[in-house]
Amino acid sequence: MRLPALTSSRPPLRAWAAALAMLGSTALLAPAPSWAQKPATTTGEIRIAHILSKTGPLEAYGKQTALGFMMGLDYATGGSMTVAGKKLVVTEKDDQGKPDLGKSLLAASYADDKADIAVGPTSSGVALAMLPVAEEYKKILLVEPAVADSITGDKWNKYIFRTGRNSSQDAISNAVALDKAGVSIATMAQDYAFGRDGVKAFKEAVKKAKIVHEEYLPTTTTDFTAGAQRIIDKLKDLPGRKVIWIIWAGGGGNPFKITDLDLKRYGIEIATGGNILPAMAAYKQFPGMEGATYYYFGIPKNPVNEWLVANHYSKFKTPPDFFTAGGMSAAIAVVEALKKTKGDTASDKLIAAMEGMSFETPKGKMTFRAQDHQAMQDMYHFRIKIDPAFAWGVPELVREIKASEMDVPIRNRR
Repeated sequence: MRLPALTSSRPPLRAWAAALAMLGSTALLAPAPSWAQKPATTTGEIRIAHILSKTGPLEAYGKQTALGFMMGLDYATGGSMTVAGKKLVVTEKDDQGKPDLGKSLLAASYADDKADIAVGPTSSGVALAMLPVAEEYKKILLVEPAVADSITGDKWNKYIFRTGRNSSQDAISNAVALDKAGVSIATMAQDYAFGRDGVKAFKEAVKKAKIVHEEYLPTTTTDFTAGAQRIIDKLKDLPGRKVIWIIWAGGGGNPFKITDLDLKRYGIEIATGGNILPAMAAYKQFPGMEGATYYYFGIPKNPVNEWLVANHYSKFKTPPDFFTAGGMSAAIAVVEALKKTKGDTASDKLIAAMEGMSFETPKGKMTFRAQDHQAMQDMYHFRIKIDPAFAWGVPELVREIKASEMDVPIRNRR
């Protein structure tokens, strides 16, 4: 799927029309968006609290998730924004990426706003602070997009479900591209739950290559010189292929600036996973780079993704991004669960409905694993292609890594 590049100038209308035509009739015949319809008559409300980073270091991720969540509710309800005759009422709260604030906002949502279900947050650190609150109030928290394994691992409780991928899914799929005999890998990650859980999972997934160094830097790092030099010193004299695997989310700095240190003279490569489109502008420096991604709008071929891409282009004149798809997946899961319970929001009914539940998303089918409520999902092995029509390095699909291929550990103590 090739669509016009994301630029500041508006392309001719015929370009957008051609792009939408390429998506096929399935997307264009899907339910009309809610902004074109009035909600159906309701006999009550289902209250959903969406707690996310609308500001702070992960602001871009949070805003995409919020947009995708509302589009997903629209899609899954056929534009009515109702389930079983009950109106879906969404309240957004900004945790600013602060764990204590996220924790208090979730408590207030359950206690004061009488939220039936909560969704979020963006940050793994915030999510870990929120988990005990869901258990205390005995209410569902659907985690999207926070990634740390510990969320559905040792910190998990039965009220926690996750549509977002976890660190193990990221790591196992990225290992597909890098785990070869004779490869030496150094990791560079942020020094908090997302980075440390990500590296831990990656180390477990790598069987043939050798991890020779782990570098953890503050989330606020803007100067990567010292950390990069430590990595170079570990790698430069080793034989064979040498790779720095970067796991980084948000923050003020750009870890890919380490290429300014002329890594090529030491034969050192960069590798990483998928990201939002603005971040993937840096990938244009690395043609041929391989990794794995959770989502890229041009990869999945299914009716839900066609609807998302077509409607996102139609309304916003841009393609949906990494976390937009995640937000939509979370919304579809909520609606499917409520349909199964016929609108009953009792936590025991929702848990029974959601354990083992499969649902169609922009990525295709996801299934909540009964043991830890982690959504099992496909991932995508990519290779970066440089195309002047796009402002970012284009992740071309090498192959789809099926959920059934990934032995994702169950890390909780259930």
